[in-house]
Amino acid sequence: MHPVVRPRRLRQSPALRRLTAETRLHPAELILPLFVREGASEPRPLASMPGVAQHSLDSLKRAAVEAAEAGVGGVMLFGIPENRDAIGSAATDPDGILNVATRALAAEVGDALVVQTDLCLDEFTDHGHCGVLDAEGHVDNDATLLRYRDMALAQAEAGSQLLGLSGMMDGQVAAVRDALDAAGRTDVVIMAYSAKYASGFYGPFREAVDSQLSGDRRAYQQDPANRREGLREARLDLEEGADILMVKPALSYLDVLSDVAAFSDVPVWAYQVSGEYAMVEAAAANGWIDRERVIEETLIGVRRAGADAVLTYWATEVAGWLR
Repeated sequence: MHPVVRPRRLRQSPALRRLTAETRLHPAELILPLFVREGASEPRPLASMPGVAQHSLDSLKRAAVEAAEAGVGGVMLFGIPENRDAIGSAATDPDGILNVATRALAAEVGDALVVQTDLCLDEFTDHGHCGVLDAEGHVDNDATLLRYRDMALAQAEAGSQLLGLSGMMDGQVAAVRDALDAAGRTDVVIMAYSAKYASGFYGPFREAVDSQLSGDRRAYQQDPANRREGLREARLDLEEGADILMVKPALSYLDVLSDVAAFSDVPVWAYQVSGEYAMVEAAAANGWIDRERVIEETLIGVRRAGADAVLTYWATEVAGWLR
């Protein structure tokens, strides 16, 4: 007896495997996170993320142009100010580093890719939390929403085409959408970090933004043990007017990503975070894995789980491979 059904027929040559692939990568589905540091005269490499740097304004523009030329879909900007305070004043200052950098990139590459900005206070506060604190030192959800509204208007005015709401405050999408619409900025896209988990994979990011965090963010980011909660958060953001939903991190939460993608009628994105990047780079540097193969496999896995686009620090490099 010989098998009648032979799935291996479709795997026997590179041409057949390419023709029958169910999931593909395209440069336009990749988004490059970029860090810009106030006062920097040259890029500052990050020890925990080889190949990634805190940029000066000049090197930031060069990195964005390179991404645009590679066909990358967008860049997500994170600002690192020289001075921080309790309410993150630099976040709403028109001359603050994030808003200055946004204007620069909107002028440089705004026609070639989507200039996006992180809308959160953690980079700008002297305590490192994603919101303002009350008298007892807890994050005040509703007071934080007022700051987010002001940040949204400042970033939109600077030229951001898409706001990445990453703070995980209750009602943040509704608050920002209301502020934008009231100001006549119905054109600005809201991408909600809907299912953002309190993850250990964010470690290298702390270096990237020179985090001042004391304690943790478990009171507002999600418990890694909870799957249904991610769906609940995503549904709420959709009801409040989010244009795009986000799951973060990516690889440890592919089940949540798949759940959200199954019900969402708006695009769903995922963030391949700093710890995921750092682990692959470290293993590759030690000769333990095939770097390019593993990078591509991780991105295929995230796309296969349902992500329409992926934020990844490899965006420009991978886009070059694909082109």
